[in-house]
Amino acid sequence: MLIPMSSSSIKSTFYCTYVQLSKTAVKKSSIEARRFSDVSTCSFSSTCFTGSSDEEDVSPKDNHQRNSAGSTDFCVKSISKSAFGRREIEIAESEMPGIMTLRKRAKEEKPLKGANIVGCTHVNAQSAVLIETLVQLGATVRWAACNIYSTQNAVAAALAKAGIPIFAWRGETEEEFWWCLDKVIHSEGWQPNLILDDGGDATHLMLKKYPDYFKAIRGIVEESVTGVHRLYMLSKGGKLTVPAINVNDSVTKNKFDTFYTCRDSILDSLKRTTDIMFGGKQVVICGYGDVGKGCAQSLKGQGCIVYVTEVDPICALQAAMDGFRVVRLNEVIRSVDVVVTATGNKNVITRDHMNRMKNGCILCNMGHSCSEIDVNGLHTPELTWERVRSQVDHIRWPDGRMIILLAEGRLVNLSCSTISSFVVSVASSTQALALIELFSAPGRYKSDVYLLPKKMDEYVASLHLATFDAHLTELTDEQSKFMGLNKAGPFKANYYRY
Repeated sequence: MLIPMSSSSIKSTFYCTYVQLSKTAVKKSSIEARRFSDVSTCSFSSTCFTGSSDEEDVSPKDNHQRNSAGSTDFCVKSISKSAFGRREIEIAESEMPGIMTLRKRAKEEKPLKGANIVGCTHVNAQSAVLIETLVQLGATVRWAACNIYSTQNAVAAALAKAGIPIFAWRGETEEEFWWCLDKVIHSEGWQPNLILDDGGDATHLMLKKYPDYFKAIRGIVEESVTGVHRLYMLSKGGKLTVPAINVNDSVTKNKFDTFYTCRDSILDSLKRTTDIMFGGKQVVICGYGDVGKGCAQSLKGQGCIVYVTEVDPICALQAAMDGFRVVRLNEVIRSVDVVVTATGNKNVITRDHMNRMKNGCILCNMGHSCSEIDVNGLHTPELTWERVRSQVDHIRWPDGRMIILLAEGRLVNLSCSTISSFVVSVASSTQALALIELFSAPGRYKSDVYLLPKKMDEYVASLHLATFDAHLTELTDEQSKFMGLNKAGPFKANYYRY
């Protein structure tokens, strides 16, 4: 059985709101500069190609395409790039032992036969491995991207060619984002019964626009802090009428996918976009949860002077004990070279903060919420935006001062760099197991938010140990009796904090 969590255990976050940019705030040249190539030439080196100008001028919505089977039930940038994407998926598979082992063990049994899954996650090589695993386990899926900048177009093309209804491309507008999500939820002759969400947008749209569909949902699996918070808000308001599993706070996802991924990818993101030399740079990390911890540790290791801001005294004490100076943002905002947000909150960096940043200050977001940086506050007539690289904007003030904004305030690591396939394998395994659990046990769970049981967390970890030639010690009968444990686990109580 899964263990319900109280809403008080989740840090307060805010909904990611989508605001139309003021037409008077951005010059036409700035808008034209926001066109994107098939894949960022800075971000995904093995698929670095630039589409023709004709391709760039046509929205995928208006570019009617067919895959080799004749299906038109997809919308991607260009299905002709599918060979590049298939290579990316194959490379990812070789670095994702957990999810591949799970696929091999369960594909004959097909535990998801009859499952109709709406997916709204990042669309990249790693998530493609999860998507194709779910299909091999018997599910039918329809998929959209949860982030308008993180999609690998070639990977989306490969999925479309394989017959998977996918609606995603890099550089979607806000209107196109919601159109894509609507297309995956509502399809003639198909009704979803499971949701795999990253941020809560699929859940939100289905509940708001298709309430009859929502009534048929067997369960929701959510993998982000922001999305989990939204689920608890629904539960608190009596609007969550289906069971949901919070995989974000499962031990394996939270500790490995969040901490280790961010520790690796923050450096990759900053290097690819700005060519920065880290040694001696002053950096402020806003938030010292697992994301902030990973970023701070990595940047400190490169010789940066790292400051931390926190609202939580426990996290603040951890930062101080780890050797970081805990400050208020106003104390350092004029002097730091890099600002990284990692809170999941709203307006952590305001226009007033940005007005006081030094010339050349780099600003980016590592938290899931796209509202951490008040980007909309930068779309005013007196400021000039210049796109200098894919996902890199120079924003100039009238006095000539300039700041560097990465990925327009969205997740910088998934927008501007690659991420470790191995740690994504951990998260993907927990997501797949959670979907199987909800689908195979209808009626077992009430309309509440649950955690994966410890036994499943331990199983996910065990799937990845062989990669390191790691050998677990086994308890003797005497030892297991002394500790009151089953020799096969679980080895820790649910309240244990790793």
